[in-house]
Amino acid sequence: MAKRPTSIPDKVVAAAMKLAGERPWREVSLNDIADGARVSLAQLHHAYGSRAAIVAAVMARADDEVLAGIDKDAAGEPPRDRLIDALMRRLDALTPWKAGVRSVLRDLGRDPVSALTLLPGFLNSMAWTLEAAGIGSAGLGGRLRVRGLAGIYAATLCVWLRDDSEELGRTMAFLDARLRQAERLVPFLPGSRRRRAAAEPAEE
Repeated sequence: MAKRPTSIPDKVVAAAMKLAGERPWREVSLNDIADGARVSLAQLHHAYGSRAAIVAAVMARADDEVLAGIDKDAAGEPPRDRLIDALMRRLDALTPWKAGVRSVLRDLGRDPVSALTLLPGFLNSMAWTLEAAGIGSAGLGGRLRVRGLAGIYAATLCVWLRDDSEELGRTMAFLDARLRQAERLVPFLPGSRRRRAAAEPAEE
């Protein structure tokens, strides 16, 4: 049995995602969230200053799950495999709120101002995901990886939202294919340039 959220921030996030799963996110007001969390509007304001801040908190909770699941014994695995594991942990963290995430993403597509507000936090989440997989996110190469991963993850989210299988086979296959494609096009992951060069036949 899932534990009932006890802290006000946890109650607010749970109530917001529940309400978003029941109706369009744009129709969920701060008063609705406060009522659903059984907190006062003042308490809600103290925890989160806006609906965007609540969405950012959902991303931050997924970050926590990604980082908590780091397996030091997997350090010797290929970078792509480690990254797939990290991204799947992120999706697993969002699974209880899948209907709410779908509602939020649908409305963000119609609200570019809110989407831009959340973009820095989203890119930061991708940086932490790379670091959790043992892949650097610093410097020019790291920034390019962050943005590349953001595009791959955003596309994967669309597949995940339609994947109702318990093992998420379609999602994993799509993610693996996109990462392999990125490796072929650019040195997206550490060592990808060397692996690509090794696979090419030597000129006679």
